[in-house]
Amino acid sequence: MSQPMQIVCGRCGAPNRVPAERLTDGPICGKCRNKLFNGKPVDLNAGSFKRFISQTDLPVVVDFWAPWCGPCKAMAPAYAQVAAELEPECLLAKLDTQAHPQPAAPLNIRSIPTMILFKNGKEIDRVSGAMPAGQLKQWIKGTLRKA
Repeated sequence: MSQPMQIVCGRCGAPNRVPAERLTDGPICGKCRNKLFNGKPVDLNAGSFKRFISQTDLPVVVDFWAPWCGPCKAMAPAYAQVAAELEPECLLAKLDTQAHPQPAAPLNIRSIPTMILFKNGKEIDRVSGAMPAGQLKQWIKGTLRKA
């Protein structure tokens, strides 16, 4: 059996240990009993952002967006599609920069949407601007291969 991976629950924020070979078996959170992978982007806030990206062993892509941003809203369905396709290889999350500007400020987010790929809490790569699902998936997979 391989070393367990830590996955932070997107619902309750509890850390969970899951053997790597069991990631595709529909693991559930030990605290709230919800699925750890539900095929949707995780909604982050100022309180959950740092814990989620730094305590989850899987790569995490965060979409920094705002409700008034037309390109952000237009890209949302493609982002959700890619989240469903890439779990559990990586997790996709969203952070509303209007409601929660604190996590975005030190990252120097200059335009939205901006997607940042984190691994072990560290920024690996970023890209700005709305993308179709295929291009977004290609960027994530290409970045993961290089990382």
